[in-house]
Amino acid sequence: MIPIKTKEEINGIEKSCKIAADILKELIKATKPGTKTIYLDEIATDLAAKKKAKLAFKGYRNFPKGICVSINDEVVHGIPSQRIINNGDIVSIDIGILFNGFYADTAFTVGVNEINGTLKKLIEVTETSLHRGIEKAKAESRLFDISSAIQSYVEMNGFSVVRDLVGHGIGKNLHEEPMVPNFGKPNTGPRLENGMVLAIEPMVCQGKWQVEILENKWTVVTKDHSFAAHFEHTVAILPDGPRILTKI
Repeated sequence: MIPIKTKEEINGIEKSCKIAADILKELIKATKPGTKTIYLDEIATDLAAKKKAKLAFKGYRNFPKGICVSINDEVVHGIPSQRIINNGDIVSIDIGILFNGFYADTAFTVGVNEINGTLKKLIEVTETSLHRGIEKAKAESRLFDISSAIQSYVEMNGFSVVRDLVGHGIGKNLHEEPMVPNFGKPNTGPRLENGMVLAIEPMVCQGKWQVEILENKWTVVTKDHSFAAHFEHTVAILPDGPRILTKI
């Protein structure tokens, strides 16, 4: 069953989302050549503590760090380390926040200084596909209307959507029903209702969509080692349309 949130619960989720968005904004600023990915984790840890919030990924299913930092062919779940960010990299930052019993989840991909035209397009298409999906997140639509809008835009632009990973509901738990795939047939899936809150997150590959998990049992990479981008917003379905709660 897909949880329906009350107005008060959505307000609680939105407060958590504001914290997540504010921290993500600072992490984007800090994503520069020469920066170690562990430094981004340290920034997030310090900022969350100042806001009396918890980084939701730390310890979740034994994930060892507070945020995910995925570089180039890493799709998601990159573990912050001593790895140095270089000019020309694309860096995906994923952050979850727990504040006063409510979760937020958001992600953004940064092109570091000079990146080539194909990678610029990959990032732009991924971000636009997210907003194409969000446009369909409204009452009386079907869940896979979101999925289809993302897939069709991505594939129209010559890229592919990862099929082994999905978005999800969110609220009092980090992951709730429903699963929100980034591919699917329009006008299928559960009927969307006001009060649902979804974490919509296209993960898009420059090459083929197939992925694999590294030996660390977390980091997902493209099998063909093509680059990948990842954007995510937590979105509430409301009577006046979808509201992005994690908007920067």
